[in-house]
Amino acid sequence: MSIRFDPDGGRPREVRVPAGATLFDAASWNGIAVDSTCGGHGTCKKCRMRVVEGDVPVSRLDPRAFSPDELRAGWRLACRARAGQDLRVEVPPLVTRPKAATVGVGRQVILRPAVQKRCVTLPEPTLSDQRTDVERLRDALPDLELRVDLPAIRGLARALRSGDDTGDHPVTAVVVDDVLVDVEPGDTTGRLFGIAFDLGTTTVVATLLDLATGTPVAVASLLNPQQPYGADVITRISATMMDPDALGRLTALAHDGLDQLVGEVCADGGVDRREVYEIALAGNATMVHLALGLSPEPLGVAPFVMASRSFDDLVAADLGVVVHPRARAYVFPALGAYVGGDIVAGALASGMDRDRRIRLFVDIGTNCEILLAAGDRLLATAAPAGPAFEGAAIRCGMRAAPGAVEGVKISDEDVLLQVIGDVAPVGLAGSGLVDAVAAMVAAGLVDASGRLIAPDAPSVPPGLAARLRQVGQERVFVLAFLDDEPTDDPTRWLYLSQRDIRELQFAKAAIATGWMLLLEEQGLTAADVAQVLLAGSFGSYLSPTSAVRIGLVPDVALLRIVSAGNVAGEGAKMALLSLRERAAAQALLEEVHYVELSDRADFNDRFVERLTFP
Repeated sequence: MSIRFDPDGGRPREVRVPAGATLFDAASWNGIAVDSTCGGHGTCKKCRMRVVEGDVPVSRLDPRAFSPDELRAGWRLACRARAGQDLRVEVPPLVTRPKAATVGVGRQVILRPAVQKRCVTLPEPTLSDQRTDVERLRDALPDLELRVDLPAIRGLARALRSGDDTGDHPVTAVVVDDVLVDVEPGDTTGRLFGIAFDLGTTTVVATLLDLATGTPVAVASLLNPQQPYGADVITRISATMMDPDALGRLTALAHDGLDQLVGEVCADGGVDRREVYEIALAGNATMVHLALGLSPEPLGVAPFVMASRSFDDLVAADLGVVVHPRARAYVFPALGAYVGGDIVAGALASGMDRDRRIRLFVDIGTNCEILLAAGDRLLATAAPAGPAFEGAAIRCGMRAAPGAVEGVKISDEDVLLQVIGDVAPVGLAGSGLVDAVAAMVAAGLVDASGRLIAPDAPSVPPGLAARLRQVGQERVFVLAFLDDEPTDDPTRWLYLSQRDIRELQFAKAAIATGWMLLLEEQGLTAADVAQVLLAGSFGSYLSPTSAVRIGLVPDVALLRIVSAGNVAGEGAKMALLSLRERAAAQALLEEVHYVELSDRADFNDRFVERLTFP
C-alpha cells in the first residue's frame, strides 16, 4: 500500500510499505526523520503525525498524547498507527533527534532493539491494596501489553523479595518484544547486551553489542567446526544422507562453535552471559538447518525445498548457546534453498531495496548468490560456481591463510607474487587464482578460449617461456619455484595447470550467466549497471581489474566496483539494534523475485558463451 508523507518544510515522499506497518517504521525505512526519544516503544509520546487522508484507528495510547479535538483532526502516535489502507500523512518538524547507531557499512540505524529494560518501583502491598505481583508490574508499565508466563512470574517474585521487607522495591523488567523475559532486583538498565552471529560455511563470527548504546563491545571468530564433514554445503548435505548419525554430530559442532564464541566475546567485553538477552544469526539455508537440527537433505536434491523460510519464537538455547536462560533468538529468513538468510542480511546492510540505481550484489563462493536492484524491483538467483574460489579443485589451491598467494602480477621477464603474511608462498588463494589467470590472459600466455600457449609460441615473452612446463601430459605455468631457482621437480613448483584454468572458466561463466540473465530479465545491459557490490571475505580481496578482465563481473568503470565486506554480519547487527530493520528484512521476502537458473532452457547456451575470456 502507499503512504504519502508531507514533512514540514520538506518535499513530499510517497512510499510503498507492507500492510500493517506502523507509520513510524514506514518513515524510518525510507529516511524520513521522526521525532522520538524512546525509539518507538510508545513511552515518549513525541512521534506525532496527522493523518489527513485515509483512516487509522485510535490506539490505546493515543488518548494519553492528544486531546479529543486532536484525535478527531487525525493526530496519532506514529509508533502505534498501523497502515491498513493508502494514506497521506503530515510530519511535524523534529524537536529532538532520534538515537541512532552506525553499523560497519557506514549506515545509520535508529536504535530500537527488541530488548528493552524498564526500571520501576512497585509499592508494597497492603491489606487495602492486595494487587498481585503481576498486576502491580503491569500497572507500572501501562504502555506495554506484557505476556507473562510462569518462569517470569517466578523471577518477579524473587526480585521483589530479594532484599529487606520494608519500603518500595525498585526492579528492572527485561522485555523482548512483548514477552517478559525476567525481572531483576534494583536498576540494571545499563547492562543490556546481544550477540550477532555470521554463521558461514568456512568461518563463524560473533559480535557482542551494547544494545543500550548500539556500540560493539567485542568480536571473535573461528573456523567452522563442521570442516571435517566437508569444505562446502554440498559435502555436508551428502554426509547427512550417507550417515544417519551425521546430522546430530553436525548440529552439535555448530552449537559448540557458537557457544565457544559467546564465551570469548563475553570474556573480552567483561559481560556476564546472563546479561545477553537476545542473539541474531545470519547464515545460508544449509548452515541454519544444521544449527537447528533440521535435515538438510531436501536442499541437496531437486526441487530444493527448505523446511521453512523463517523461524519464529526461537530461543537462544535452540542454537546451543548459553546466555540468559530465556534469551530470544532471531534467525534471518531465506529467499530460497541457495539464497539464504546471509544474503537477506547482506541485502539489508547494503540497502539494496533503498537505492533507485541499477546495482548488482554478488557474493562469490562455491554457491554464488546474485541480487539485482533495478528501480523498484529486486531479483535474485544462485549460480553453481563450484569450489575453485575456495582453493579446492585447484592443484596448488589453498584457503586464504599465511603462505597463500593473494595477488599476481606478470611482466615480460618475471612474476611478482603478493603473499599473505609476507612469507614464502605455499599455495594459491582464490583471489590469487583470479589475478593469475587475468595476468596470464593479458600477457598472452592464455588465449581467449582458455588454452595455455606452447612455450615456443611467438607471443610468449622469452623471460617467461621457461615457466611453461609439463606435469605428466598437462601443460602448466610455474608461478614460483619453491627452492628459489628453476628445478625439474614438479613437487617444488607452485603452478597453475590447464585444468585449473578450466575450473576458473566454469566458475566465472556460471556467475556471469547469472547476472547477465537477471539484467536481461529487466531489459538491461551491463552498461546500465551503476554499481557492483562484491560481498563476503573473498570479495574483499578480489581485484576489480582482474574480475573485469576475465569477465567475472560486468565491464564497468572500476570505481563502480566496490568491496562490501562482511555484510551478512553487519545485517545481523542491524537486526539486533533495530526492530524496523528486522521488519525490513522480513519484507524482502515479498519484494524479491527469485529466478531459478536450472529451470531456464537457455542457461546452457548462455553458459557456453561466457566460457571464453574477453
